[in-house]
Amino acid sequence: MKNNILIGAILCLIASASWGAMFPVANHAFQYIDPFYFTIIRYLPVTVILIILLLMTEGKKAFKPEGKGFILWFFGTMGFTIYNLFIFWGQNLLGDAGVLLASIMEALAPIISVLIVWLIHKNRPYLFTIICIIGAFIGVFLVVTNGSIQALVGPGRVIPLLILFLAAAGWAIYTIGGGVFSSWSVLRYSTLSCLYGTLTATLVVVMVSLFGFIEVPTLQEVYMVRYNMLFMIFLPGLFALLFWNKGVTMLKPINAILFINFAPVTTIIIRLIQGYSISFFEFTGVFIVCLMIILNNLYQRMMMNRESKLLRETRQTA
Repeated sequence: MKNNILIGAILCLIASASWGAMFPVANHAFQYIDPFYFTIIRYLPVTVILIILLLMTEGKKAFKPEGKGFILWFFGTMGFTIYNLFIFWGQNLLGDAGVLLASIMEALAPIISVLIVWLIHKNRPYLFTIICIIGAFIGVFLVVTNGSIQALVGPGRVIPLLILFLAAAGWAIYTIGGGVFSSWSVLRYSTLSCLYGTLTATLVVVMVSLFGFIEVPTLQEVYMVRYNMLFMIFLPGLFALLFWNKGVTMLKPINAILFINFAPVTTIIIRLIQGYSISFFEFTGVFIVCLMIILNNLYQRMMMNRESKLLRETRQTA
């Protein structure tokens, strides 16, 4: 049992840290290649590798959607089209500031998932959770404005910030979708959702290219980002996806979600190494978001334990 907890924690830590590292890596690549093509070229090899792994381990029968084709496509689209395309699109539009903003938006996904569940299922969260949600958005506000309200509504800011928020919402919905396929193996859900979502993302990229909104990169431009691409394919792409989904099953979502805090922390560390100056407001904002996620998690544990204890006492009385 203890070994499973340790392994699950290591898997989630590696996944979260690699996601935090991908934003500085992508920022460098965007000097040579459009973020849409960067995403597609990154995830097509990941999809092929996952398909081969699933075919070798579970056979052809694992590719049957079992009547869940549409819902699988929906969650795959949320995770691998909306999230993957939008997170880098928004980051690129914001320039250097977008690196940390994209990372903090990703860390906000657990908070957004609470709002989504509240909206869809009319399941109002605890008052303390609502306070944590407000606190988390205050933290994001500090990172976004960096001490200047004008930075929030300045030219070229509102649309990219909205795009980043939609990306985080897409990842939150994809994470919620894992519960719908709890009877499937981690590899099967990861592979099929990645396949459906990446095919949809590829279609979107082809369409916007045909309409002239983005340029198709040359082979020379793709070659220039070869090392960035290798990192993105194997760490934040293949391994992080499998490690995170496996870690969540080993630790349970309420425990695994804490590790998402390492994403913005890793981003900050890398940016400092790169010589980027992190302001007091950015540090404070990241700290508040991480703190709200931790406090909400601890409160949920306390309430779950209390409800479990009351249930046991009720059964004993009966």
